[in-house]
Amino acid sequence: MKVKEILSRKEFEKAIAHGTTLVDFYAPWCAPCRVQEPIVKQLAKEFEGKASVLKLNVEKSREIAMSQRIYSIPTLIIFMNGKEILRYVGLQSEETLSNAIQKTLN
Repeated sequence: MKVKEILSRKEFEKAIAHGTTLVDFYAPWCAPCRVQEPIVKQLAKEFEGKASVLKLNVEKSREIAMSQRIYSIPTLIIFMNGKEILRYVGLQSEETLSNAIQKTLN
C-alpha cells in the first residue's frame, strides 16, 4: 500500500476525520525523515484496512504544519476521529508506532 501524501487543508481535515490516522510530518531534505520513510511505508502495509497512514510535506503545506504546532521533523501524530491522541517527535521505531496504533484500535 502506498502512503498517501496530503497537500491541502481540506484533504487533511477529511483524512483525519474518521478512524485512526497516522500522519508523518516531514521534509525531503531531512535525513531522519528519510530514515523514517520505510518504517511509515511498512506501517501502511501492516494496518491496511484498519488505519490510515499519511505523509505531509511541511514545506509544501506550511499552514497545516503551523496549525498542528510542528516545530521539529519528523513529527508523527496519531489522530482518532479528528482528535490528536499521540505525538512523537524525532525518529521512531516501527515497534513504537505499531504499538501506539494498535492501542488506538483496541
